[in-house]
Amino acid sequence: MSILFLLLFLSSLLSSHPEVQAATLGSDIYALKAFKTSIKPNSIPPWSCLGSWNFSIDPCSLPRRTSFICGISCSPDSTRVTSLVLDPAGYSGTLTPLLSHLTQLIQLDLSDNSFYGPVPSSLSSLGNLKILSLRSNAFSGNIPPSLTNLAFLQSLDISNNVLTGPLPVTMNSLSSLTTMDLSFNKLTGSLPRLPPNLVELALKANSLSGLLSQSSFQGLTQLEVVELGANRFTGAVQGWFFQLPSLQQVDLANNSFTAVEIQKPRNANNSELVAVDLGFNRIEGYLPLNLASFPLLASLSLRYNRFRGPIPWDYYKKVNDNSLRRLFLDGNFLNGKPPAGFFSGGSGSSVAGSFGDNCLESCPASSQLCLSLQKPTSVCRQAYGGRIPLV
Repeated sequence: MSILFLLLFLSSLLSSHPEVQAATLGSDIYALKAFKTSIKPNSIPPWSCLGSWNFSIDPCSLPRRTSFICGISCSPDSTRVTSLVLDPAGYSGTLTPLLSHLTQLIQLDLSDNSFYGPVPSSLSSLGNLKILSLRSNAFSGNIPPSLTNLAFLQSLDISNNVLTGPLPVTMNSLSSLTTMDLSFNKLTGSLPRLPPNLVELALKANSLSGLLSQSSFQGLTQLEVVELGANRFTGAVQGWFFQLPSLQQVDLANNSFTAVEIQKPRNANNSELVAVDLGFNRIEGYLPLNLASFPLLASLSLRYNRFRGPIPWDYYKKVNDNSLRRLFLDGNFLNGKPPAGFFSGGSGSSVAGSFGDNCLESCPASSQLCLSLQKPTSVCRQAYGGRIPLV
């Protein structure tokens, strides 16, 4: 009877101190130790997540009172690390390839710190990874092609680093990827074929070049957001691009596009296009009339290109219908008299934007839309071959 009582007492004691039951897999502990060792000690504040990592305690033990108070999450049985999410404490160091031992990792987020060096190709061993965010660090070198082996990866964010070289040609292998942000790096080359289930694509402020090829966007029926501004793309933005079935927001500003071809939406009632920015390119010709056919279009910027001719009545009609709320046409060579309805109500209209720095006639100085001043007549005559045509 006394033996049974002792066993019951020990069982009660263990259940009231669950931390002694945790048994994190040794390879996971080894990987966490290597990870912390690779970080400069003077960049680990005592109040930070990493500052609380004390390996005299099992990392997945519960409750976490003084050690491993943040930074990791573990599986329900407290044996495997499933999430490594650091606080933005200014950690500095390289990323150890030994993180590949955390084979049950679902999320790796080291954003907003000072990590540097290459992105280890061994991260491709994290076969369960769904979220990878290395945003706002100082990682350099190429994007490892092996990362495209991460079959379950849903979100990839390595923006605001110093990555160079081309995008991996096997990007489309990331069949689960829905969100990709590689903006503000130094990536070069053309767009490869993109992951088929992308919803949001952001590659702003790189040095990507070449044509916007339909083959790159083949099968992207769920793509809603495209941000390719501040690159070196050239040629025409062709009609197929604006027919992508789920497209909502487009930023192609600050490139070197020379033409834009826009077809009427195949089924206007199903088009979801809301915002288009083609500003600061080299696009010539007349303003694309068919943009007014997109029923939900609320913001349009065509500023600082080489457009000429009049402002289409269809643009005013879209403003008058309370659909188009932002319209930036400044910095072109538009001529003639803009529709008077833009300036109804005295000081301005219901649309925000600018018609300034063009060759327009009768753009009232009292309207905010007419700022800044129109181009000098001599500049406009030269643009039109010596004589500004009457509209």
